[in-house]
Amino acid sequence: MKRSATFKLHTYLGLVAALLVAAFALRKPEMLIVASPFAVLLVIGLSAIGKVPGLDVAIRWSRARVIEGEELVMRVTVRADRDVQLLELAVVLPDGLSTPVPGLTLTRLEAGERRTLELPIRPNRWGLYTSVRCAVRGRSPLGLFQDEATFGIRYELRVYPRSEKLRGIVAPRGTQPFAGNLVARAVGSGVEFAEILPFQPGNELRHVNWRATARRGEMWVNAQHPERNADVVLFLDMFAGVGSPDGGTLDLTVRAAAALAARYLQHRDRVGVIGFGGTLQWLIPGSGERQLYQIVESLITTQLSFSYAWKDVSVIPAKTLPPQALVIALTPLIDKRSVQALFDLLRRKFDLTILDLSPEAFLPPATTETARLARRIWQLDREVLLGRYRQLGGGVISWSADRPLDAAIEEVTRFRRHARIVSAS
Repeated sequence: MKRSATFKLHTYLGLVAALLVAAFALRKPEMLIVASPFAVLLVIGLSAIGKVPGLDVAIRWSRARVIEGEELVMRVTVRADRDVQLLELAVVLPDGLSTPVPGLTLTRLEAGERRTLELPIRPNRWGLYTSVRCAVRGRSPLGLFQDEATFGIRYELRVYPRSEKLRGIVAPRGTQPFAGNLVARAVGSGVEFAEILPFQPGNELRHVNWRATARRGEMWVNAQHPERNADVVLFLDMFAGVGSPDGGTLDLTVRAAAALAARYLQHRDRVGVIGFGGTLQWLIPGSGERQLYQIVESLITTQLSFSYAWKDVSVIPAKTLPPQALVIALTPLIDKRSVQALFDLLRRKFDLTILDLSPEAFLPPATTETARLARRIWQLDREVLLGRYRQLGGGVISWSADRPLDAAIEEVTRFRRHARIVSAS
Protein backbone atom coordinates (compact mmCIF):
# COMPACT_ATOMS: atom_id res chain seq x y z
CA MET A 1 0.00 0.00 0.00
CA LYS A 2 1.08 3.58 -0.65
CA ARG A 3 0.79 6.17 2.12
CA SER A 4 -0.04 9.84 1.49
CA ALA A 5 -1.15 12.87 3.49
CA THR A 6 -4.82 13.78 3.47
CA PHE A 7 -6.40 17.16 2.90
CA LYS A 8 -7.14 17.24 6.62
CA LEU A 9 -3.43 17.13 7.51
CA HIS A 10 -2.61 19.94 5.07
CA THR A 11 -5.47 22.03 6.47
CA TYR A 12 -4.39 21.58 10.09
CA LEU A 13 -0.76 22.38 9.29
CA GLY A 14 -1.70 25.50 7.35
CA LEU A 15 -4.10 26.64 10.05
CA VAL A 16 -1.56 26.17 12.88
CA ALA A 17 1.19 27.92 10.89
CA ALA A 18 -1.10 30.83 10.03
CA LEU A 19 -2.20 31.27 13.66
CA LEU A 20 1.39 31.17 14.91
CA VAL A 21 2.52 33.76 12.40
CA ALA A 22 -0.48 35.97 13.22
CA ALA A 23 0.16 35.65 16.97
CA PHE A 24 3.77 36.82 16.68
CA ALA A 25 3.10 39.42 14.01
CA LEU A 26 0.10 40.98 15.74
CA ARG A 27 1.39 40.28 19.25
CA LYS A 28 -1.83 38.55 20.25
CA PRO A 29 -1.07 35.50 22.44
CA GLU A 30 -4.74 34.45 22.46
CA MET A 31 -4.22 33.15 18.91
CA LEU A 32 -1.80 30.61 20.36
CA ILE A 33 -4.66 29.31 22.48
CA VAL A 34 -6.80 28.95 19.33
CA ALA A 35 -4.00 27.08 17.52
CA SER A 36 -3.16 24.74 20.43
CA PRO A 37 -6.02 22.20 19.88
CA PHE A 38 -5.05 21.75 16.26
CA ALA A 39 -1.38 21.41 17.21
CA VAL A 40 -2.25 18.77 19.83
CA LEU A 41 -4.24 16.80 17.24
CA LEU A 42 -1.29 16.94 14.86
CA VAL A 43 1.09 15.66 17.55
CA ILE A 44 -1.23 12.83 18.57
CA GLY A 45 -1.95 11.88 14.95
CA LEU A 46 1.70 11.88 13.92
CA SER A 47 2.78 9.88 16.98
CA ALA A 48 0.08 7.24 16.39
CA ILE A 49 1.19 6.47 12.86
CA GLY A 50 2.56 2.97 12.47
CA LYS A 51 3.89 1.05 9.56
CA VAL A 52 1.90 0.66 6.39
CA PRO A 53 -0.31 -2.43 6.78
CA GLY A 54 -0.04 -5.28 4.31
CA LEU A 55 -3.34 -6.45 2.85
CA ASP A 56 -4.54 -9.63 1.18
CA VAL A 57 -7.74 -9.31 -0.86
CA ALA A 58 -9.52 -12.26 -2.48
CA ILE A 59 -12.94 -12.73 -4.07
CA ARG A 60 -15.18 -15.68 -4.73
CA TRP A 61 -18.64 -16.04 -6.24
CA SER A 62 -21.79 -17.56 -4.85
CA ARG A 63 -22.08 -19.28 -8.25
CA ALA A 64 -19.43 -19.74 -10.92
CA ARG A 65 -22.02 -20.11 -13.72
CA VAL A 66 -25.06 -17.91 -14.16
CA ILE A 67 -27.50 -16.78 -16.84
CA GLU A 68 -27.39 -13.09 -17.71
CA GLY A 69 -29.83 -11.04 -15.68
CA GLU A 70 -29.71 -13.36 -12.64
CA GLU A 71 -28.24 -11.81 -9.51
CA LEU A 72 -25.35 -13.39 -7.64
CA VAL A 73 -23.10 -12.40 -4.75
CA MET A 74 -19.43 -11.47 -4.85
CA ARG A 75 -17.73 -12.24 -1.52
CA VAL A 76 -14.68 -10.04 -0.87
CA THR A 77 -12.33 -11.37 1.84
CA VAL A 78 -9.80 -8.95 3.39
CA ARG A 79 -6.91 -9.74 5.70
CA ALA A 80 -4.36 -7.29 7.20
CA ASP A 81 -1.10 -7.98 9.01
CA ARG A 82 -1.63 -4.90 11.24
CA ASP A 83 -4.59 -3.28 12.95
CA VAL A 84 -6.69 -1.11 10.66
CA GLN A 85 -9.27 1.30 12.05
CA LEU A 86 -11.19 2.03 8.86
CA LEU A 87 -11.00 0.43 5.43
CA GLU A 88 -12.92 1.41 2.30
CA LEU A 89 -13.14 -0.89 -0.72
CA ALA A 90 -14.31 -0.03 -4.22
CA VAL A 91 -14.67 -2.88 -6.72
CA VAL A 92 -14.12 -1.81 -10.33
CA LEU A 93 -16.23 -4.23 -12.36
CA PRO A 94 -15.63 -5.01 -16.04
CA ASP A 95 -18.15 -3.99 -18.68
CA GLY A 96 -21.10 -6.32 -18.52
CA LEU A 97 -21.28 -6.56 -14.70
CA SER A 98 -22.98 -3.99 -12.47
CA THR A 99 -23.80 -3.50 -8.79
CA PRO A 100 -26.19 -1.14 -6.97
CA VAL A 101 -23.69 -0.75 -4.09
CA PRO A 102 -21.09 2.00 -4.72
CA GLY A 103 -18.55 0.65 -2.22
CA LEU A 104 -17.87 -1.35 0.92
CA THR A 105 -16.73 -0.09 4.33
CA LEU A 106 -14.98 -2.16 6.96
CA THR A 107 -14.27 -0.91 10.51
CA ARG A 108 -11.74 -2.14 13.04
CA LEU A 109 -9.87 -4.95 11.31
CA GLU A 110 -7.42 -6.53 13.74
CA ALA A 111 -4.07 -7.97 12.74
CA GLY A 112 -4.44 -11.42 11.17
CA GLU A 113 -8.24 -11.25 11.14
CA ARG A 114 -10.15 -12.22 7.99
CA ARG A 115 -13.32 -10.32 7.19
CA THR A 116 -15.72 -11.16 4.35
CA LEU A 117 -18.02 -8.60 2.78
CA GLU A 118 -20.78 -9.37 0.28
CA LEU A 119 -21.50 -7.35 -2.83
CA PRO A 120 -24.60 -8.01 -5.02
CA ILE A 121 -23.74 -8.32 -8.70
CA ARG A 122 -25.97 -8.38 -11.78
CA PRO A 123 -24.50 -9.73 -15.06
CA ASN A 124 -25.94 -7.71 -17.94
CA ARG A 125 -24.15 -9.45 -20.79
CA TRP A 126 -22.99 -12.98 -21.59
CA GLY A 127 -19.30 -13.72 -21.61
CA LEU A 128 -16.34 -15.13 -19.70
CA TYR A 129 -15.12 -12.75 -16.98
CA THR A 130 -11.67 -13.45 -15.57
CA SER A 131 -10.42 -10.38 -13.66
CA VAL A 132 -11.53 -7.44 -11.56
CA ARG A 133 -9.78 -4.48 -9.92
CA CYS A 134 -10.31 -3.69 -6.27
CA ALA A 135 -9.25 -0.27 -4.90
CA VAL A 136 -8.60 -0.23 -1.13
CA ARG A 137 -8.13 2.84 1.05
CA GLY A 138 -7.34 2.88 4.78
CA ARG A 139 -7.19 5.93 7.07
CA SER A 140 -5.11 6.66 10.16
CA PRO A 141 -6.95 7.04 13.50
CA LEU A 142 -7.35 10.83 13.16
CA GLY A 143 -7.61 10.81 9.38
CA LEU A 144 -4.32 12.61 8.79
CA PHE A 145 -2.90 9.95 6.47
CA GLN A 146 -4.39 7.44 4.08
CA ASP A 147 -3.02 4.21 2.65
CA GLU A 148 -4.14 3.25 -0.85
CA ALA A 149 -3.62 0.18 -3.00
CA THR A 150 -5.14 -1.39 -6.11
CA PHE A 151 -5.37 -5.14 -6.52
CA GLY A 152 -5.87 -7.00 -9.78
CA ILE A 153 -7.72 -10.17 -8.83
CA ARG A 154 -8.05 -13.17 -11.12
CA TYR A 155 -11.21 -15.25 -11.07
CA GLU A 156 -13.56 -17.01 -13.46
CA LEU A 157 -17.24 -16.23 -13.93
CA ARG A 158 -19.19 -17.68 -16.84
CA VAL A 159 -22.33 -15.80 -17.85
CA TYR A 160 -24.51 -17.68 -20.32
CA PRO A 161 -26.80 -15.85 -22.77
CA ARG A 162 -30.50 -15.80 -22.02
CA SER A 163 -31.70 -17.42 -25.22
CA GLU A 164 -35.12 -17.20 -26.75
CA LYS A 165 -37.38 -20.23 -26.42
CA LEU A 166 -38.15 -21.58 -29.88
CA ARG A 167 -41.32 -23.44 -30.73
CA GLY A 168 -40.40 -24.52 -34.24
CA ILE A 169 -37.27 -25.68 -36.03
CA VAL A 170 -36.06 -25.89 -39.60
CA ALA A 171 -36.62 -29.52 -40.55
CA PRO A 172 -33.61 -31.04 -42.35
CA ARG A 173 -34.03 -32.78 -45.68
CA GLY A 174 -31.92 -35.78 -44.68
CA THR A 175 -31.72 -37.83 -41.50
CA GLN A 176 -29.13 -40.07 -39.87
CA PRO A 177 -29.54 -43.78 -38.95
CA PHE A 178 -30.06 -43.05 -35.26
CA ALA A 179 -33.25 -42.89 -33.23
CA GLY A 180 -34.76 -39.44 -32.85
CA ASN A 181 -37.90 -37.36 -33.26
CA LEU A 182 -37.80 -36.79 -37.02
CA VAL A 183 -39.94 -38.85 -39.35
CA ALA A 184 -37.65 -40.12 -42.11
CA ARG A 185 -38.78 -40.27 -45.73
CA ALA A 186 -37.57 -43.84 -46.00
CA VAL A 187 -39.84 -46.77 -45.17
CA GLY A 188 -38.92 -48.96 -42.23
CA SER A 189 -39.74 -49.75 -38.64
CA GLY A 190 -41.56 -46.91 -36.93
CA VAL A 191 -44.91 -45.57 -35.76
CA GLU A 192 -45.72 -43.05 -38.51
CA PHE A 193 -47.85 -44.66 -41.25
CA ALA A 194 -46.32 -44.50 -44.75
CA GLU A 195 -48.24 -46.88 -47.07
CA ILE A 196 -49.52 -50.43 -47.45
CA LEU A 197 -47.42 -53.02 -49.28
CA PRO A 198 -47.96 -56.64 -50.39
CA PHE A 199 -46.98 -59.19 -47.77
CA GLN A 200 -43.42 -60.48 -48.12
CA PRO A 201 -41.74 -63.36 -46.30
CA GLY A 202 -40.28 -61.99 -43.08
CA ASN A 203 -43.02 -59.43 -42.43
CA GLU A 204 -44.43 -59.57 -38.91
CA LEU A 205 -48.08 -60.45 -38.40
CA ARG A 206 -48.60 -57.40 -36.20
CA HIS A 207 -48.04 -55.24 -39.29
CA VAL A 208 -50.80 -56.94 -41.33
CA ASN A 209 -53.52 -54.57 -42.47
CA TRP A 210 -56.50 -56.89 -42.00
CA ARG A 211 -59.01 -54.51 -43.57
CA ALA A 212 -57.02 -54.21 -46.82
CA THR A 213 -56.34 -57.96 -46.73
CA ALA A 214 -60.07 -58.78 -46.46
CA ARG A 215 -60.96 -56.33 -49.20
CA ARG A 216 -58.30 -57.46 -51.72
CA GLY A 217 -58.23 -61.15 -50.91
CA GLU A 218 -54.47 -61.27 -50.29
CA MET A 219 -52.11 -60.31 -47.48
CA TRP A 220 -51.13 -56.64 -47.19
CA VAL A 221 -49.00 -55.02 -44.49
CA ASN A 222 -48.57 -51.50 -43.15
CA ALA A 223 -45.25 -49.75 -43.79
CA GLN A 224 -44.05 -46.98 -41.47
CA HIS A 225 -41.62 -44.14 -41.57
CA PRO A 226 -38.85 -44.68 -39.01
CA GLU A 227 -38.04 -42.02 -36.40
CA ARG A 228 -34.54 -40.72 -36.95
CA ASN A 229 -32.40 -37.82 -35.82
CA ALA A 230 -30.45 -35.31 -37.86
CA ASP A 231 -27.06 -33.63 -37.82
CA VAL A 232 -27.28 -29.85 -37.47
CA VAL A 233 -24.21 -27.64 -37.88
CA LEU A 234 -24.30 -23.99 -36.77
CA PHE A 235 -22.00 -22.04 -39.11
CA LEU A 236 -20.95 -18.83 -37.32
CA ASP A 237 -19.41 -16.02 -39.37
CA MET A 238 -16.59 -14.66 -37.19
CA PHE A 239 -14.72 -12.59 -39.78
CA ALA A 240 -16.47 -9.25 -39.23
CA GLY A 241 -19.40 -7.66 -37.46
CA VAL A 242 -21.34 -4.43 -37.16
CA GLY A 243 -22.34 -2.59 -33.99
CA SER A 244 -21.07 -2.66 -30.42
CA PRO A 245 -20.32 -5.93 -28.57
CA ASP A 246 -23.40 -5.39 -26.39
CA GLY A 247 -25.84 -4.93 -29.27
CA GLY A 248 -24.29 -5.80 -32.60
CA THR A 249 -24.33 -8.69 -35.03
CA LEU A 250 -21.98 -10.72 -32.78
CA ASP A 251 -24.52 -10.53 -29.96
CA LEU A 252 -27.28 -11.64 -32.34
CA THR A 253 -25.09 -14.52 -33.53
CA VAL A 254 -24.46 -15.86 -30.03
CA ARG A 255 -28.07 -15.54 -28.90
CA ALA A 256 -29.49 -17.19 -32.01
CA ALA A 257 -26.92 -20.00 -31.88
CA ALA A 258 -27.69 -20.72 -28.22
CA ALA A 259 -31.44 -20.84 -28.88
CA LEU A 260 -31.08 -23.06 -31.95
CA ALA A 261 -28.64 -25.45 -30.25
CA ALA A 262 -30.92 -25.88 -27.23
CA ARG A 263 -34.00 -26.52 -29.42
CA TYR A 264 -32.36 -29.07 -31.72
CA LEU A 265 -30.74 -30.95 -28.82
CA GLN A 266 -34.12 -31.04 -27.10
CA HIS A 267 -35.38 -32.56 -30.34
CA ARG A 268 -32.78 -35.36 -29.90
CA ASP A 269 -30.70 -34.21 -32.88
CA ARG A 270 -26.93 -33.93 -32.98
CA VAL A 271 -25.59 -30.38 -33.05
CA GLY A 272 -22.13 -29.07 -33.94
CA VAL A 273 -20.60 -25.59 -34.28
CA ILE A 274 -18.14 -24.07 -36.75
CA GLY A 275 -16.64 -20.66 -36.01
CA PHE A 276 -15.50 -19.53 -39.47
CA GLY A 277 -13.14 -16.59 -39.03
CA GLY A 278 -9.52 -15.58 -38.74
CA THR A 279 -9.16 -18.44 -36.24
CA LEU A 280 -11.14 -21.52 -37.22
CA GLN A 281 -12.99 -23.15 -34.32
CA TRP A 282 -15.24 -26.17 -34.42
CA LEU A 283 -17.17 -28.61 -32.28
CA ILE A 284 -18.04 -32.01 -33.77
CA PRO A 285 -21.80 -32.75 -33.76
CA GLY A 286 -23.02 -34.48 -30.64
CA SER A 287 -26.18 -34.87 -28.61
CA GLY A 288 -27.33 -34.66 -25.03
CA GLU A 289 -27.06 -32.15 -22.22
CA ARG A 290 -23.27 -32.37 -22.15
CA GLN A 291 -23.13 -31.22 -25.78
CA LEU A 292 -25.34 -28.23 -24.92
CA TYR A 293 -22.94 -27.16 -22.17
CA GLN A 294 -19.97 -27.52 -24.52
CA ILE A 295 -21.69 -25.41 -27.18
CA VAL A 296 -22.65 -22.66 -24.74
CA GLU A 297 -19.13 -22.68 -23.26
CA SER A 298 -17.71 -22.16 -26.75
CA LEU A 299 -20.24 -19.41 -27.53
CA ILE A 300 -19.45 -17.22 -24.51
CA THR A 301 -15.79 -17.09 -25.57
CA THR A 302 -16.65 -16.30 -29.19
CA GLN A 303 -14.96 -13.21 -30.58
CA LEU A 304 -14.59 -11.65 -33.99
CA SER A 305 -11.20 -12.57 -35.42
CA PHE A 306 -9.94 -10.21 -38.11
CA SER A 307 -7.58 -11.63 -40.72
CA TYR A 308 -6.39 -10.82 -44.23
CA ALA A 309 -5.89 -14.51 -45.06
CA TRP A 310 -8.27 -15.96 -47.65
CA LYS A 311 -10.15 -19.01 -46.34
CA ASP A 312 -12.71 -21.32 -47.90
CA VAL A 313 -14.59 -24.40 -46.78
CA SER A 314 -11.61 -26.63 -47.63
CA VAL A 315 -10.04 -25.66 -44.27
CA ILE A 316 -13.02 -27.09 -42.37
CA PRO A 317 -12.40 -30.64 -41.03
CA ALA A 318 -14.58 -33.21 -42.77
CA LYS A 319 -15.99 -34.63 -39.52
CA THR A 320 -17.59 -31.30 -38.65
CA LEU A 321 -19.75 -31.38 -41.81
CA PRO A 322 -21.33 -34.85 -41.95
CA PRO A 323 -23.20 -35.92 -45.11
CA GLN A 324 -26.88 -34.89 -45.16
CA ALA A 325 -26.27 -32.41 -42.34
CA LEU A 326 -28.45 -29.32 -42.05
CA VAL A 327 -26.14 -26.28 -42.02
CA ILE A 328 -27.57 -23.11 -40.48
CA ALA A 329 -25.34 -20.13 -41.26
CA LEU A 330 -25.53 -17.11 -38.94
CA THR A 331 -23.88 -14.24 -40.81
CA PRO A 332 -24.22 -10.51 -41.56
CA LEU A 333 -22.95 -11.21 -45.11
CA ILE A 334 -20.38 -8.42 -45.13
CA ASP A 335 -17.15 -10.39 -45.59
CA LYS A 336 -16.42 -11.85 -49.04
CA ARG A 337 -14.79 -14.97 -47.58
CA SER A 338 -17.93 -15.96 -45.69
CA VAL A 339 -20.12 -15.08 -48.67
CA GLN A 340 -18.05 -17.31 -50.97
CA ALA A 341 -17.93 -20.12 -48.39
CA LEU A 342 -21.73 -20.27 -48.35
CA PHE A 343 -21.80 -20.50 -52.16
CA ASP A 344 -19.32 -23.38 -51.94
CA LEU A 345 -21.56 -25.22 -49.47
CA LEU A 346 -24.55 -24.86 -51.79
CA ARG A 347 -22.55 -26.08 -54.80
CA ARG A 348 -21.48 -29.11 -52.76
CA LYS A 349 -25.19 -29.89 -52.24
CA PHE A 350 -25.31 -29.23 -48.50
CA ASP A 351 -28.71 -28.55 -46.98
CA LEU A 352 -28.05 -24.88 -46.19
CA THR A 353 -30.21 -22.32 -44.42
CA ILE A 354 -28.87 -18.77 -44.12
CA LEU A 355 -30.00 -16.57 -41.25
CA ASP A 356 -29.01 -13.11 -42.44
CA LEU A 357 -28.24 -11.02 -39.35
CA SER A 358 -29.12 -7.71 -40.93
CA PRO A 359 -26.49 -5.07 -40.06
CA GLU A 360 -28.70 -2.21 -41.28
CA ALA A 361 -30.06 -1.44 -37.80
CA PHE A 362 -26.52 -0.86 -36.50
CA LEU A 363 -25.38 1.49 -39.28
CA PRO A 364 -25.26 5.26 -38.71
CA PRO A 365 -28.06 7.27 -40.34
CA ALA A 366 -27.44 8.49 -43.88
CA THR A 367 -27.60 12.27 -43.56
CA THR A 368 -26.42 13.36 -47.02
CA GLU A 369 -27.71 12.64 -50.50
CA THR A 370 -24.49 10.80 -51.35
CA ALA A 371 -24.77 8.66 -48.22
CA ARG A 372 -28.41 7.81 -48.98
CA LEU A 373 -27.51 6.83 -52.55
CA ALA A 374 -24.64 4.66 -51.32
CA ARG A 375 -26.96 3.01 -48.77
CA ARG A 376 -29.51 2.25 -51.47
CA ILE A 377 -26.88 0.71 -53.76
CA TRP A 378 -25.65 -1.42 -50.85
CA GLN A 379 -29.21 -2.62 -50.15
CA LEU A 380 -29.72 -3.55 -53.81
CA ASP A 381 -26.44 -5.50 -53.82
CA ARG A 382 -27.60 -7.46 -50.77
CA GLU A 383 -30.96 -8.24 -52.39
CA VAL A 384 -29.15 -9.57 -55.47
CA LEU A 385 -26.87 -11.67 -53.24
CA LEU A 386 -29.80 -13.17 -51.30
CA GLY A 387 -31.56 -13.92 -54.62
CA ARG A 388 -28.51 -15.83 -55.88
CA TYR A 389 -28.52 -17.96 -52.73
CA ARG A 390 -32.20 -18.75 -53.22
CA GLN A 391 -31.64 -19.72 -56.87
CA LEU A 392 -29.10 -22.31 -55.71
CA GLY A 393 -31.61 -23.79 -53.26
CA GLY A 394 -30.57 -22.08 -50.03
CA GLY A 395 -33.22 -20.97 -47.58
CA VAL A 396 -32.50 -17.32 -46.75
CA ILE A 397 -34.20 -15.05 -44.26
CA SER A 398 -33.19 -11.74 -42.71
CA TRP A 399 -33.44 -11.39 -38.94
CA SER A 400 -32.94 -8.41 -36.62
CA ALA A 401 -33.17 -7.93 -32.87
CA ASP A 402 -36.63 -6.31 -33.03
CA ARG A 403 -38.13 -9.44 -34.59
CA PRO A 404 -38.81 -12.77 -32.83
CA LEU A 405 -36.51 -15.56 -33.96
CA ASP A 406 -39.50 -17.90 -34.15
CA ALA A 407 -40.97 -15.73 -36.93
CA ALA A 408 -37.77 -16.02 -38.95
CA ILE A 409 -37.68 -19.80 -38.46
CA GLU A 410 -41.28 -20.10 -39.62
CA GLU A 411 -40.54 -18.03 -42.73
CA VAL A 412 -37.60 -20.30 -43.61
CA THR A 413 -39.82 -23.35 -43.12
CA ARG A 414 -42.45 -21.97 -45.51
CA PHE A 415 -39.78 -21.17 -48.11
CA ARG A 416 -38.32 -24.70 -47.92
CA ARG A 417 -41.77 -26.28 -48.15
CA HIS A 418 -42.59 -24.19 -51.22
CA ALA A 419 -39.23 -25.03 -52.80
CA ARG A 420 -39.87 -28.76 -52.37
CA ILE A 421 -43.30 -28.47 -53.94
CA VAL A 422 -41.91 -26.55 -56.92
CA SER A 423 -39.03 -29.00 -57.44
CA ALA A 424 -41.40 -31.98 -57.21
CA SER A 425 -43.73 -30.55 -59.83
